[in-house]
Amino acid sequence: MTLFGVLGFTTPWLLLGLLALPILWVILRAVPPAPIRRMFPGVVLLLGLKDDDQITDRTPWWLLLLRVLAVAAVIVGLAGPVLNPENETEASGDGPLLVVMDASWASAGDWRARISALDGLLARAGRDGRPVAILRLTNPEPVQFLSSEVLRTRLSGLVPEAWEPSADSVSRAVELLPEVRFDSYWMSDGLNREIRAPLLAALEAKGRVTVFESPRALYALEPARFEEGKLNLTLRRLREGPANEVFLVGHGPDPAGNPAVLVRSSVGFESDALSAGIELALPAELRARINRFEIEGIRSAGAVSLPDDSLRRREIALIAGREDREGLELLSPLHYLHRALEPNADLLDGALMDILPANPDVIVLADVAKLTGSEQEELTQWLEKGGMLLRFAGQRLAASDVSRETEDPMMPVRLRAGGRTVGGAMSWGEPKTLAPFGEDSPFLGLPIPGDVTVSSQVMAQPDPTLADRVIAQLTDGTPLVTRKRVGQGQIVLFHVTANAEWSTLPLSGLFVQMLERLAVYSAASTPKAKDLEGTIWQPAMVLDGFGVLRDGGTLPGVAGEDLIQAALGPDLRPGLYQGEDRSIARNVVTPETELTPMQWPANVTVEGLNRPEETPLAGWLLALAIGLLLIDVIASLALSGRLRAARANSAAILAAAMLIMPHDAVAQTQDDDALAIAATADVVLAHVLTGDAKLDQLAAAGLRGLSDSLFFRTSVEPAKPMAIDLETDELAFFPLLYWPITTDQPTPSAAAYAKLNTYLRSGGMILFDTRDADIAGFGANTPNGRKLQALAAPLDIPPLESVPQDHVLTRTFYLLQEFPGRYTGRNVWVEAAPPDAELIEGMPFRNLNDNVTPVVIGGNDWASAWARDERGNPMVSLGSSFSGERQREIAYRFGVNLVMHVLTGNYKSDQVHVPALLDRLGN
Repeated sequence: MTLFGVLGFTTPWLLLGLLALPILWVILRAVPPAPIRRMFPGVVLLLGLKDDDQITDRTPWWLLLLRVLAVAAVIVGLAGPVLNPENETEASGDGPLLVVMDASWASAGDWRARISALDGLLARAGRDGRPVAILRLTNPEPVQFLSSEVLRTRLSGLVPEAWEPSADSVSRAVELLPEVRFDSYWMSDGLNREIRAPLLAALEAKGRVTVFESPRALYALEPARFEEGKLNLTLRRLREGPANEVFLVGHGPDPAGNPAVLVRSSVGFESDALSAGIELALPAELRARINRFEIEGIRSAGAVSLPDDSLRRREIALIAGREDREGLELLSPLHYLHRALEPNADLLDGALMDILPANPDVIVLADVAKLTGSEQEELTQWLEKGGMLLRFAGQRLAASDVSRETEDPMMPVRLRAGGRTVGGAMSWGEPKTLAPFGEDSPFLGLPIPGDVTVSSQVMAQPDPTLADRVIAQLTDGTPLVTRKRVGQGQIVLFHVTANAEWSTLPLSGLFVQMLERLAVYSAASTPKAKDLEGTIWQPAMVLDGFGVLRDGGTLPGVAGEDLIQAALGPDLRPGLYQGEDRSIARNVVTPETELTPMQWPANVTVEGLNRPEETPLAGWLLALAIGLLLIDVIASLALSGRLRAARANSAAILAAAMLIMPHDAVAQTQDDDALAIAATADVVLAHVLTGDAKLDQLAAAGLRGLSDSLFFRTSVEPAKPMAIDLETDELAFFPLLYWPITTDQPTPSAAAYAKLNTYLRSGGMILFDTRDADIAGFGANTPNGRKLQALAAPLDIPPLESVPQDHVLTRTFYLLQEFPGRYTGRNVWVEAAPPDAELIEGMPFRNLNDNVTPVVIGGNDWASAWARDERGNPMVSLGSSFSGERQREIAYRFGVNLVMHVLTGNYKSDQVHVPALLDRLGN
């Protein structure tokens, strides 16, 4: 391409035609316009006369200019003008081009700009005739160089992932590089990673490397922390810069259950600061409803933080050692606990052994002295899983011998007998006040009112471990609150009563704050990997690269130890994971995440993403030329006096002009109507286009062979199979879609997945064929199997099971127990039967409903077994002699059963009603 500033030309030599414009001007100037004819009888008197001087009329200058401009527009349009062309000084070449994309969450913020830049890059490669391949480091796949026009149609399926490239994925990308030489364009997300070095070296060995990188402001959000009664959130940015302000919002359901913005607050970054913090003092009820924090206006998984159980509303069980006194509520051991905890938690009442199965977050024992052996055993198991036992002293505990000689397992410290009384009539001392809280106390930062005093308490026995277990004490150094860890949980003892008998603490606001700190603190800690060994956690909600929450119910569970320590990736996505008794959030950005800008070597060219969009002008110029020529026709008719006669033909002229104008929408509508008519006139089988021409031809031939078998063997008379583009074609017309899997086929767009889910829910069936049964049983152990997992992840697929012996597919038309294709693998997966399905008396099958399985999954390459050419000859050999043809016959029978199943449902299962019908007829 030749550049002239912001304008470029793909075939600039055509501009030489502009040199002929002066000659054209002279020719047109010399040729007079057509004479005007007038019928006048008297003109016969002038016949034979000659003029001495003849003056030829000339074409008006403005009409000449109009014609010259029309020709110039045609010449310039054919030269291929392009506005804002890509600068090809650094990137000229004619060999293959590999586009490497980090495609991580850090790329999501300006993903549209990246796709636009990539589209321009592919357009330039297409003009140069260069094949192109795309390699995403977050999900490396085999490199396949294709035409740039083919890749441009697949750009809508490219999306960023919610994780970063790992060392393993980069190593795999190096292994997937082809042996041929090629140039590389690396679309970097801007984050510094040492794991890039091996790949960069490998790319430089293959050819020139150019980097696309945007110097944009990248923001990230760390998970929320609950400290000193407030939510603390830290925002980070990638590069230093001037002071600016962003907004932090918290989403969650309102009291009516509708999604709403519950919190919105501004956060200011100081000049050259890389982080900014904010403290939110929210009521506990509001805090528990928040299910997502995010930086407003930024579409990235790194700008989203998901809270887990640390912010939800707690369940607290209250158990007293004695019954409430009738009419004396203020003396009840649980009165002040109810008043303090009820606004912030869900309270449970009942017996200890009845409450434990409900797995509350906190159990409060008010003056409960002794526990039975079974109660201690159950409490210990509950504590080790993360519960908190909160105990209060009282007369019963002071009079008992619990934790005297030896430390009781359900007490944090040993106790002295009898307790201690100060400030009474028989005491010389004054009531004691509270000392400031220590650095390691969960109550640190709480103000201590001066009117809070303690008159009685149970005393802790001096012990080497006592100092480490005291989290609150009186001014004379005696412990007021002690704590002990048990597994993932803890035991806390208030050495005073839960009512106002021994102290004024329950009468103060400090009591409420201390209880809230303890209740939240008990669940705020993240368990260690070894504590979760042997457990499986199911993803409830997961984040995509743009920070959008999606249902994770279709994803496989994650091992507990991996949930804590494994890096994020395809098998562990950021989101909220649910266990038996709690939920754990895995966020993209953590306090340990390093955000530093990438420093590329000096020999690597780095280009920005922000450039004017490349716009071809050829179509506009050719349209301008046609418009000018139409004006010329009208002007010429007017000058020659024929415009009146031409009015009769104006309708034809307008029709011709409309034919010249684009009619993409009309043509598209006509194509859609033709597809609908062809697909609904008869039963039509369809296959999904994969982008592999040979495989698509084989799939079409396979469905053609299956359709012929249906025509000759059954009452179904299918029409010619059709090829379906998931992005543009309607799916509702086809009862069955055959979808062969390849490792390099594009991922459908969100709109295509919406159509697929609608198709599956409305009775359609998809036959997924990984075509890999020759190297492994069906599963995720093969490249095609892993690709199927990625393609099917957004689909609404029910639980699956291997085809049971009594499944309707085994008897819809033929009696089958094998489902071979080109290969004879046994593992074919269908929708799982209900767990309560039982055999019917006298019948060899279960009483199932009439639902058709929405998916059938296998790897036997059925299209190859079904495929026949136009003459009816098999296209793929299945072995020699009789065994191969027998295998092909069974493959056809499976295809017939499959189509009959999707067309008629489980009608064979209705035989379970035969005994009842015969009995009714007999009566």
